[in-house]
Amino acid sequence: MPAGLDGLSERCAQYKKDGADFAKWRCVLKISERTPSALAILENANVLARYASICQQNGIVPIVEPEILPDGDHDLKRCQYVTEKVLAAVYKALNDHHVYLEGTLLKPNMVTPGHACPIKYSPEEVAMATVTALRRTVPPAVPGVTFLSGGQSEEEASLNLNAINRCPLPRPWALTFSYGRALQASALNAWRGQRDNAEAATEEFIKRAEVNGLAAQGKYEGSGEDGGAAAQSLYIANHAY
Repeated sequence: MPAGLDGLSERCAQYKKDGADFAKWRCVLKISERTPSALAILENANVLARYASICQQNGIVPIVEPEILPDGDHDLKRCQYVTEKVLAAVYKALNDHHVYLEGTLLKPNMVTPGHACPIKYSPEEVAMATVTALRRTVPPAVPGVTFLSGGQSEEEASLNLNAINRCPLPRPWALTFSYGRALQASALNAWRGQRDNAEAATEEFIKRAEVNGLAAQGKYEGSGEDGGAAAQSLYIANHAY
């Protein structure tokens, strides 16, 4: 559970004066045989709700990020179960703290198997599990869901987002991306810290942004490439930043 709520209202007031309109708070949970515990889920949900309430009191849109890490060998069903438990707790807490849902964004993990899971699932299976979890827990008043990439390769994150936006279930929210590594990896690989590579890096970054823009509309047909930087896993065990 993160610390830092003390003095957050004063900081948000200053951030607003400095021109900020959005803030993000990330709480991390890990799947194992005994985790996340009910207490961990409850405590982190309440932290996110308190943060969101403070943001709104200061005119800032809170991005709520409960992340379930991909560490472990759990299957898709287990991740869906835990994701539903976590999101249900988060929205209960947001309601308890009188957070205006129309003025929030959710940044969750997609429902994916653990990195060490021996079963490989299709983008369509990931999409169905993800949209089902959201439909069971996230009110339609929430305007947008901005997925994190969670260590997926760039191409995998794009294909899964595309499948989510093609899922045949009703989806009352905008379903889009808020990627870090899955938007930057190819660009950083092209750049390599060299000024002469800046143009090539920029082209790679624009390419991934355009691909994900299509995926957010369900219009991405895939690159057709099995290799290259975009296909490389970006998983980092116990990732923190």
